[in-house]
Amino acid sequence: MKYLAMIQARCGSTRLPNKVLKDLCGKPVLQRIIERAQQSKKLDEVMVLTSVEKNNLPILRLCSDLNVRVGVGSEDDVLDRFFQYAKLLKPDYIIRLTADCPCFDSQLLDQALEKLDIDTDYCTNALTEEFADGLDFEIVKYSALEKSWKEAVHTFEREHVTQYIVRRPEMFKIQNFESPIGFFGNHRWTVDEPEDFEAVSRIYNHFITDCKSENFGYKEILDFLSLNPDIVEINKMFSRNEGLKKSIIEDKIIKNK
Repeated sequence: MKYLAMIQARCGSTRLPNKVLKDLCGKPVLQRIIERAQQSKKLDEVMVLTSVEKNNLPILRLCSDLNVRVGVGSEDDVLDRFFQYAKLLKPDYIIRLTADCPCFDSQLLDQALEKLDIDTDYCTNALTEEFADGLDFEIVKYSALEKSWKEAVHTFEREHVTQYIVRRPEMFKIQNFESPIGFFGNHRWTVDEPEDFEAVSRIYNHFITDCKSENFGYKEILDFLSLNPDIVEINKMFSRNEGLKKSIIEDKIIKNK
């Protein structure tokens, strides 16, 4: 297997409880990103990773209904969760996605995979924050994920999976995927807050209900929002990576790691 997408999902969000299972125009948020990732022409498989907490059982049921492989692991050590299934399936590259990004565009991922240098350990479109928040993806070479799993000792590095790599450019070959159309990082299409869900629901209602189309990409969303700037205002007060910032503040060293 060359490219395996792993979608990180859980039901325990405090800011927007059960956000990955909220109905988004007739389908759960998680199903929306699964189906959009499956549109990729490059991925060999799309699977879901959740934790062993009982409140995540609905995620297991949904994946079973969709015939999508699902793995369970540590609630807090998400890096271990990723590595255990990467070790089992042995892909050349792991593509990390998060379940709260139902506007994910598989064409962008395919373009990045086309441009991936053979010696690259890590590639993402999030380094310079040129893209709308919610279009993020991370491409990680198996060997880099394995090294991170063995050596990361900070709790924020274990929780946020790729932070050990991102913060060590002297150790890993890091490649940035640039926006084909320039900066549009002022947009927020992720689902972390109630206002986020309202904004994304407005986007989905337009394309699914009004246009009868599920095959809309980021350019179509931008065109729609240019005519409806009030939607952009709904959640513009939130900043990126609030969860990561909180984890860094609360960071601890894992003893005996």
